Amino acid sequence: MAYLVEDKRKVTTHRLIQMKQEGKKIAMLTAYDFTTAQIVDSAGMDVVLVGDSASNVMAGNVTTLPITLDQMIYHAKAVVRATQRALVLCDMPFGTYQVNSTEGVTNAIRIMKESHCDALKLEGGVEIIDTVKKILDAGIPVCGHLGLTPQSINKFGTYTVRAREEAEAAKLISDAHALEDAGCFAVVLEKIPAELAARVTNELKIPVIGIGAGGRCDGQVLVVADMLGMSQGFSPKFLRRYADLNSIMTEAIGNYITDVKSGDFPNKDEEY
Repeated sequence: MAYLVEDKRKVTTHRLIQMKQEGKKIAMLTAYDFTTAQIVDSAGMDVVLVGDSASNVMAGNVTTLPITLDQMIYHAKAVVRATQRALVLCDMPFGTYQVNSTEGVTNAIRIMKESHCDALKLEGGVEIIDTVKKILDAGIPVCGHLGLTPQSINKFGTYTVRAREEAEAAKLISDAHALEDAGCFAVVLEKIPAELAARVTNELKIPVIGIGAGGRCDGQVLVVADMLGMSQGFSPKFLRRYADLNSIMTEAIGNYITDVKSGDFPNKDEEY
């Protein structure tokens, strides 16, 4: 059953900030294709994230690093076509904004022009702040991403919880303020201690969206294939599975195979 949406207007960055001010939680979920995005949007989602996790979910890569700019634009285009109410947020993939700010702005403009998405998400803090500012100066809304940043997995060497140590926690707080001061409309915090996430949420005026960051953030995001139980072998503490589509789909496909091989499908009622 879909969530009852009181306000059916298009969700904008301004409305997300209003939601924080009004104490209304923000729901975000990934989607990478037309059919899934249409379902996610019609269910009442506030934000649909075209995540670079498409590298894992759609292409089977071990990390998010291999996905290209062209591939992200392809996925974002499909999601935008399906989405009427939710804000569509697209990740800038690895290597498209880290080299220099000029290249970052050029790639950001290309994503916006070709996909028609509503905003972009970039991983990192002060290290990329000049690029963030120039993308914002170009009129493109930006959402930050701190904590566990999957594009930096080779530097971290592990997907463990980030910012447990005082120095890293202090830097994360500083980075969050820097992103807000630069003009970001929101920040995603991934896999950090709940107390730290709560502090950042309280200190920032912009929405803070958590994934593995506790329940006191302004909103939450999950990967759609994970929360629907389509993926297997990935079960972090923060993941709640709302369905077991893997079992449902496997049974349905198995029944189809059985019916085809037995000659039961198609039957007389299914013929022209």
